[in-house]
Amino acid sequence: MVQKIVTLFSDDLTGTESDEVSTHRFSLNGVNYEIDLTPENYDKLDDALRPFIESGRKVGRTKEASRARRGAVDGPSAEEVRAWARENGYEVNDRGRVPKEVRDAFEASR
Repeated sequence: MVQKIVTLFSDDLTGTESDEVSTHRFSLNGVNYEIDLTPENYDKLDDALRPFIESGRKVGRTKEASRARRGAVDGPSAEEVRAWARENGYEVNDRGRVPKEVRDAFEASR
């Protein structure tokens, strides 16, 4: 028996399905949030938060920013590699580390 797994990405705000949906993280009052948005809805979120971000004070770094600062994050994001992998017939999990052979194949395709 052949199984075909189809992953549909949808915007958490509108429910719109799109290949351009990506995950965005933000925090408010000590609570971390994650939302999947199309580029258009991300622009709306950014526009809404921009005055507060520009007037606010930075008080720390996220784990990702800290890792990037130390050089631990290099190259494409896991989301970008996962999207490429799915488009090219690889099965990858939605979370966790992307397997080395998938990252190697991604790099070889560039």
